[in-house]
Amino acid sequence: MIELREITKEYWSKKEKNIAVDNVSLTVNEGEVFGIVGYSGAGKSTLLRFINLLERPTTGSVRVDGIDLLTLSNKELRKTRQSIGMIFQGFYLVASKTVFENVAFALLAAGVQKKHIRDKVVQLLEVVGLSDQLAKYPSQLSGGQKQRVSIARSLANDPKILLCDEATSALDPNTTESILSLLKEINQKLGITIVVITHEMEVVKEICHRCAVMREGKVVELGTTFDIFSAPKDPLTKKFIQNVLEFEIPELMMNRVKGKLVKLIFLRDLATDAVVSDMIQAFEVRANILHGKVEYIHETPLGVFIMDISGEEDQVNQAIDYLHKRVHKVEVIEDGPTYRALA
Repeated sequence: MIELREITKEYWSKKEKNIAVDNVSLTVNEGEVFGIVGYSGAGKSTLLRFINLLERPTTGSVRVDGIDLLTLSNKELRKTRQSIGMIFQGFYLVASKTVFENVAFALLAAGVQKKHIRDKVVQLLEVVGLSDQLAKYPSQLSGGQKQRVSIARSLANDPKILLCDEATSALDPNTTESILSLLKEINQKLGITIVVITHEMEVVKEICHRCAVMREGKVVELGTTFDIFSAPKDPLTKKFIQNVLEFEIPELMMNRVKGKLVKLIFLRDLATDAVVSDMIQAFEVRANILHGKVEYIHETPLGVFIMDISGEEDQVNQAIDYLHKRVHKVEVIEDGPTYRALA
């Protein structure tokens, strides 16, 4: 388990104090994938580097498995760092070394005997799907393959924790998806705790069990990924969520709206229930779904629909009241043809 308690990081520049991380406390549970989200300058990468003390906080404590890393000697800290792997946006592979040599380097640095290295490297490259690339050089690899080599290298010393600093930011969407699938598989099969730094909420949705949203050095929202997607509280979190779930209704379709335009948010089992069908049978109304999507967050459905409900005003109002009782959130929309799912 990772515990950051009342962490603050201050920098001085031209006699002016800048606070990169401002009194943050976080706990990451053993075996979970935890996301830290924020725009550039929010302090998320600095916070990540506290976990292996690549950065030292000005105040606060950093505990991994109950041990305060700030109390360790340099020798003890080096040993502890071997149990904390790290991958970066820029890969940081040695251009003059082959894939095999790049992964083997981590084992050599840890003092592993040469006779054991080859089998270990081959095993790691099989884990990341590159067993046929061991003789190639980084310049011969795609971005996704380079990141897989970086992941293999980070796993060389059988870490308990894997830190990912914007690990997919330089990759195209398809490659990002494959790398996230690999990280998910590593978490599930090896039980490694993973901490992911990102500015993309899509990454959080795909892989993280819980996440924290940061702004100006502070954590402004913290919770399970599903809860944050279904009921974001902070304006910044809502903005991040909109980037994943937003959609537009064409003006041509808007011109055909005959009744009240309603946005519905369904959670969990309700996302697949026949709520709309039940409403139509209960009231004398017509319902036209203009747009809808169901996202699955860790196999839990979250549905968002925009619907035109028409009929006698009294019946329409009763139908909307009925929906209020059956779904998570109902909102009558009156502000134009562009709608975001969780505004």
